[in-house]
Amino acid sequence: MSDAKPIQERTLAEQGAATSEGIAALFAEVRARFDREAAQLTAGDLAAWTALRNSWLGRSSGVINAIGDNWLKPAPPEQKRVVGKLLNELKAHVESTLEELRARAEAAGAAGAAASSGADLSLPGLRRALGTRHPICQTLEELERIFLSIGFSVVEGPEIETPYYNFEALNIPEHHPARDTMDTFYLSLPKGSPELLLRTHTSPMQIHTMERQQPPVRIIVPGRCYRRDNPDSTHSFAFHQIEGLAVDTDITFCEFKGTVEYFVREFLGPKTRTRLRPSYFPFTEPSAEVDASCFACDGKGCRICKHAGWIKLFGSGMVDPAVYGFVNYDAKRISGFAFGMGVERMAMMRYGISDIQLLYQNDVRFLRQFV
Repeated sequence: MSDAKPIQERTLAEQGAATSEGIAALFAEVRARFDREAAQLTAGDLAAWTALRNSWLGRSSGVINAIGDNWLKPAPPEQKRVVGKLLNELKAHVESTLEELRARAEAAGAAGAAASSGADLSLPGLRRALGTRHPICQTLEELERIFLSIGFSVVEGPEIETPYYNFEALNIPEHHPARDTMDTFYLSLPKGSPELLLRTHTSPMQIHTMERQQPPVRIIVPGRCYRRDNPDSTHSFAFHQIEGLAVDTDITFCEFKGTVEYFVREFLGPKTRTRLRPSYFPFTEPSAEVDASCFACDGKGCRICKHAGWIKLFGSGMVDPAVYGFVNYDAKRISGFAFGMGVERMAMMRYGISDIQLLYQNDVRFLRQFV
């Protein structure tokens, strides 16, 4: 009757295994039986895999547990070391084999589910379009990089301002003709509230900065501005601008000209030439328009520069002494220069864009060109 029991339920003494060789032979027989059962497992059959795992690693009726109870525990002291070593090896083999079978069964099950759903896993996946920086952002960052490299700091401020900071403190009093070109949007506020508007340039932050800080001051002020312009190929009611200000003792027009030339060559290339044309701005005196030789024809004349050989870049000049009076600077001791440029205009020049509206339409076909 005892011979009908599985070998893991009989003790080593009952099976006549008194030597290390005999014990190893019994373990080899058990291992071979497990390998046969594992080989018969159908790929993707998780239920069969679970049954095989329980029959070998189950706590109550598993083969490994039975061997520990019937072979290891009753074995004489001189055999326990051999039995324990072989039992650990058998258990490790069973666990590793079951783990491999589980991974195969899950993979086969997933493949079968995909096949039954009609999905063709051999087809290429969907390509996800990667976002890039907008050309305005690229240009703005490049402008900031150039001025940061020569000691300027970046200052940002609110887009909603008072008329005082947007106009009066910049030497543009009420009813001044210069306000006609800077007509802007005023906020609708309760009666008696202070008047507020959307800034027409980023220059107000120059006043805010000088009020808080004594010279030296070297800042650039990037940001969005607003004017009541009718949208066309070169105008928009909302646009981006960078204003610059440098104030210190003994700043001369020569330093201003050198800064402008350095910037133009860094932005448009080392062969670009610059020229200054007399102009007028309420907050600078003397004032100048900065022109650059046409990047397309190298100053020879073409359609882009209207056959003039030069392209207007931005307005600039030495800070009018009247402005210093609004910030309590000593105009007899302090001097400086200021400039302001449209970021969209610089981007259009750099990338050869003919219509400013293209920058606001978010057409992916257009923006993809600037990756």
